[in-house]
Amino acid sequence: MGTLFTADGFQFLLRWLHFLAGITWIGILYYFNLVQTPFFKNADAAVKSGMVRGVLPLALWWFRWGAMFTFLSGWTMILMRTSGAQGLPLDAPYVTLILTGGLFGTLMWANVWFVIWPNQQVVMASAEQVAKGGQAIPEAAAKGVLAGMASRTNFVLSIPMLFYMGAASHLPNLASATRSPLVWWLLFALLIAAVEWNALQGNEATRKPLTTVKGAITLGFAVTAVMYVLMGVLLGGAS
Repeated sequence: MGTLFTADGFQFLLRWLHFLAGITWIGILYYFNLVQTPFFKNADAAVKSGMVRGVLPLALWWFRWGAMFTFLSGWTMILMRTSGAQGLPLDAPYVTLILTGGLFGTLMWANVWFVIWPNQQVVMASAEQVAKGGQAIPEAAAKGVLAGMASRTNFVLSIPMLFYMGAASHLPNLASATRSPLVWWLLFALLIAAVEWNALQGNEATRKPLTTVKGAITLGFAVTAVMYVLMGVLLGGAS
């Protein structure tokens, strides 16, 4: 018991919280994308309305707060590992890898709180109005599509995110300690910007891989593979 009341014990508790919150968040993300969205395509209006009014608010509560606690605990751990005289430098291979995963996760967190949640609030309010005999909110359908694209984008990004989170501890040679990661971060920023632009402003052609489960899974692994190769080229890591 006493070992918990130390700096190492505190870091362990943070990691434990990070795992619990992350499993909750990503588990519900996968439920939305692998189960609920495909189910809605063939469900009748009454069933969809019941789920939007009954299941969705509860699922979104756990979803967004799982994302929040994952985000807060993750960044707290990173700051602890990189601060102080004994902290790891920002260009250390571990930090490069964990930050790659962490920045994916940060974009996903932002999508949850600033895209998915506010747009789904309109969808749920519209369903409530219709169930009470009123009219649907005119913009609800478009907002539902936008929330769906952001959610499917998060699903895609979760695949490389989890890869780099695990790689930080288990594949440290992916990044070399002798090369600066500045070019890597530039390309990473461009990739992140392009992916988010597609979720928010993309057209039917650019969003096509996001419209099916198979397409999203394929895209997620493709992004991971491309990033793996690029990191090997730019940072001289193991291939």
